[in-house]
Amino acid sequence: MKISYLTSVVFLLFIGSPALKAQQINKIDGSSISADSLRNKILFLIEKAKVKGLELAIFNKNKIVYKEAFGIGNDSGMKLHPSMSIYGASLSKTVFTVLVLKLVEEGVLELDKPLQDYLSKPIYEYPQKTKWQDNYNDLKTDTLYKRITARMCLDHTSGFPNWRWDNSDQKLRVAFMPGSRYSYSGEGMVYLQTVIEKITGKSLEQLMQEKIFTPFNMTNSAYTWLSRFEVDYALGYNNDGKAYEKDKDNEARSPSTLETTLDDYAKFVETILQGKALKRQSRFEMFKPQIRLRSVNQFGPLSMKDTSANEGISLSYGLGWGLLKSPYGWGVFKEGHGDGFQHYCIVFPEIGIGIVIMTNSDNGESIFKDLLEIAIADKYTPWKWQNYIPYNDPSSQK
Repeated sequence: MKISYLTSVVFLLFIGSPALKAQQINKIDGSSISADSLRNKILFLIEKAKVKGLELAIFNKNKIVYKEAFGIGNDSGMKLHPSMSIYGASLSKTVFTVLVLKLVEEGVLELDKPLQDYLSKPIYEYPQKTKWQDNYNDLKTDTLYKRITARMCLDHTSGFPNWRWDNSDQKLRVAFMPGSRYSYSGEGMVYLQTVIEKITGKSLEQLMQEKIFTPFNMTNSAYTWLSRFEVDYALGYNNDGKAYEKDKDNEARSPSTLETTLDDYAKFVETILQGKALKRQSRFEMFKPQIRLRSVNQFGPLSMKDTSANEGISLSYGLGWGLLKSPYGWGVFKEGHGDGFQHYCIVFPEIGIGIVIMTNSDNGESIFKDLLEIAIADKYTPWKWQNYIPYNDPSSQK
């Protein structure tokens, strides 16, 4: 007998540990959806878009009310489940942001003091300890980098490229006056990480365990691959459903190397929503618009071209999070995108509703628009700006 993709997904959904499933899930517009209805719609979407695996958590009144996983976790046929290790991609940036703001609260760091001023010598004179990320030799002839502050690194106005290899010569340099415009930059956060490690004498991993993972009860999270993750981890899959080789040799990088679980990341978001992660002023600063965003797309050539398309939602960037304005208050969002892993989180702090979506599929983003509207009535996420082309859109290349 031939087993359909949907049948296999349904079978895999109902093996393993029970999920957290509220009977009714409230949406931001005051409507609601039953857990059963949501589940059926998700199964339809992942079959149509050929999403290998998806897991999500939904928040009502600042608490997790629904958490469930669907589909395949890896090539051994293991079901994706909320406690399975999964690559967090750029969700790493939100966790790092909270660490930075905790250090600001402790007086270790100031948001607006140039980072070079914390060091006893130019950053490029320090011995290189990593394979490449703390090599700042290219900055010897650059004077603009001395203006970069922690705030600029967190709101992506540092002037650094996303990654140095994005430049044709693969050399790191500041492309514009720091603080003057938005340009998404992993390098900016790595620079901030490097300075923090020198100030504190502790590694990123040590600081995360001490100030975030242990206090927040994130027991299965790290910025480096740990041997205990070998027991149960998700693989990422391409558009055709073929697994990528798992990358396990990354050194800890603040914007990009988080290994986590849905359980852990949902705890992190819940802690933020409940106001337990940071002091009131720190959370206000994190969720306050730092700079308006008017580019056509977040990445690529159209990131240099302006549009008025997102004026209605006052698209902006805070510290570590994107921001949009809705009739229900500010929405605070963050994407995660890597080979085989596509994630999205948005919360509406004023009404205590939000969602975390994690997928181990290059097809994952193609259902984000529909899923956000179905699950929490979020019609405000700028999916065109984020290039979340729906699976059934005529412009889709699939």
